[in-house]
This record gives sequence, C-alpha cells and structure tokens, in this order.
Amino acid sequence: MSDSDLEAFRAETRAWLEANCPPEMREPVRDEDDIYWGGRNATFKNDAQKAWFEACRDKGYTVPAWPKDYGGAGLSPAQAKVLREEMAAINARPPLSSFGIWMLGPALLHFGTEGQKQRFLNEIARGEIRWCQGYSEPGSGSDLVSLQTFGEDKGDHWVVNGQKIWTSYADKADWIFCLVRTDKENKYQGITFMLYDMASAGVSTKPILLISGNSPFCETFFDDVKVPKSYGEDVPAQVGEVNRGWDVAKYLLGHEREMISGADGGNTGTIGAALARANGAIDPVLRAELAQFDVDALAYGAMGEKFLDEIKVGKAHPAQPNMMKYAGTELNKRRHELMMAAGGSHALEWESEETSGGKPSRNWLRTKANSIEGGTSEVMLNVISKRILDLPGA
Repeated sequence: MSDSDLEAFRAETRAWLEANCPPEMREPVRDEDDIYWGGRNATFKNDAQKAWFEACRDKGYTVPAWPKDYGGAGLSPAQAKVLREEMAAINARPPLSSFGIWMLGPALLHFGTEGQKQRFLNEIARGEIRWCQGYSEPGSGSDLVSLQTFGEDKGDHWVVNGQKIWTSYADKADWIFCLVRTDKENKYQGITFMLYDMASAGVSTKPILLISGNSPFCETFFDDVKVPKSYGEDVPAQVGEVNRGWDVAKYLLGHEREMISGADGGNTGTIGAALARANGAIDPVLRAELAQFDVDALAYGAMGEKFLDEIKVGKAHPAQPNMMKYAGTELNKRRHELMMAAGGSHALEWESEETSGGKPSRNWLRTKANSIEGGTSEVMLNVISKRILDLPGA
C-alpha cells in the first residue's frame, strides 16, 4: 500500500471514528462495567457501549487484522497500526476485551483447523463467547509443564479430572482453553490443548479474594468432566495434535505476555504532566522521577512498535515476548507507585469490598500481580539471559 493510499485510509478511519465512537466511549475506564467482555451472559452498561461495540463488530474492528472470513476487517499491518493510532488519538475504549482475541485467537489462526477457525474465531469476533485460560495449577506455575490435570481417553470423549488456579474470570467464562495431561509417561509430549464448555457437568469455580478487595481470579475444579473429542465436522476438541499441546501452549504464552506487557500501547502513556496538573506543586525529587518515567514510557512505546512490526514480518526473536513482558509489567508497577506518591494521603482512599474499585490504592495493589501472572519477572530474566543474551551458565 502506497503512502497516499495509507493517508486516504487514515482520513477515512478518522471520519468513521468521529461518526461512530460515542463521546462516552472516549472517557477513561472507571470501573469493571466500563469494559465489555462479551459472552452468552453479557449485558451492556449503557446504550453508548452497545452502539460502539455493534459498530465495530459490523465493521470487523473488534479484530481488525483478522481475515474477513473469521470476523475481522482484513486490514494490513500498516492499516491496523493506523487504526490503533487514530483510536488512541481520541482515547477510544476497546469495543471488546477478550482472552479469545488476545490469546486463543492467534493460536487458532496458527494451529487450528478450518472448522475451528470458522466456528470459534467468528464467535470471538462477534463477542458471542467468553473464554478463560486453564494453565496454572497448584504446584505448577512457573514450572507449568509439570501440570497434573489428566484426561483419560474413553474412545469418543475424554474424562478430565484436576484443578487449575489463578484462572482469570473463570466464574464468568463460557468456555475454557485448557492444558490437560493425556500421557503420564512423557512430560513435554504428553499434554493436549483442549477446548470445552464451562457449563459441562463437573466443572466448578471458586473466586479468590485478593488484597485489593476484588476477585478476578478463581480456583477451577474438574471432576469427571466429559469432553467430546469433536464438536462437528473438522472441529476437534483439541487444538493441534493430541499430546503436542505444549507447542500450542508456548505459542499462546508469547501472545499472553505481549498482552500483559501492554506492548500494543497499554503501558506507553506518560504521566508526569497529568499528575502535575492534578496535584499542583510536586516535590522536585518526585518531579524528576516522573520525568524519568515519562522518558522510559516513551522509549518502551517505541520498542513496542518495533516489536509488533517485527512480529508481523516474522523477524521477531522467539524470546522477545519475554523481554517485553518483563519491561512492560515492571514499568506499569512503577507507574502506579509514582501515582500513589504523587497523590499523597488522598491516594490512600479506600472503598468497600463490594465496590468494583478504580481508586489509586486498589489499582496499585493490583499491579503487584503483573510481575507474577504470565510468568514471573525472575523467570523472564532467566529466559532473556539464556536465549537473547547467551550469557554463560544461564
């Protein structure tokens, strides 16, 4: 696409956003209800949220870079970048948040059958299905490949027993993409990547109350859960080959770490000027720390753009998501530490546990999980040392 064509697309996109993104959808997210996750039990907070989602769904802008056959807009990488930039320019909220978009979708595009793509990707793009991720288990977090949830082969179905933990929004999810051991004799080549309905008999969840007062994570239990081996012609329950689910899991982890890192713009915003306006006079030492943070955030944003461009042309280092995840999550923790410092005693305001939150103290406490979920910072540094820096003894 020529520069003139891209500029024409930018003008068209800008006009479309102006006509279709309601003013309410350009305001900062204040609570959980401001985020639309879709799914079979989803409700809209207001008419503006509904209108914005439906406009983007019909345009293919919930997943703009996905092929049109799978619910996307079929945008080129350059066009998708323009759309991100124009949405950021008006502070537009994402029309749909989804683990299906961020994690499962890329894995299905890479490993899925045509039947799986036609069914699940379109359901994800239209916001008709909400997914959760069944990875971590008690005792199998950083050493994920030691997982023990087991699927017994019963011919035309599996019977799954076990437990997952830290399953984000499992109590609200429709389906789960789950790592299940199907060969007890082979550690790496004995795991299958399965898809099944959370409404299946034997599936139960228990929310975990966090220090922030919220419960986004759950314990998830599988007691003799019957998982069909197929959901129709060319729609197997497993993604990839049976016993080769670790290949799919590793690929998906890269996209999860990209999502947590905020490499697509989530952690690139500056805060110094905004905090100075909001809080008036700020201690000179803190002002210097804010300025340094803003420099680092802008640098991270540039690194993120480079990383995304390299992924699209197949030139990214396989361990680069680990680097982005480490840098992005540590940056986000630092952001909230500074916001607490700048807020002084006002930042210590607390709300009842029944309220969804959104105050600085709750957000600050939530960021403590950033350097644990999706792989701890220590594990990320080990991978970076070994696979990117080639340090001796790493």
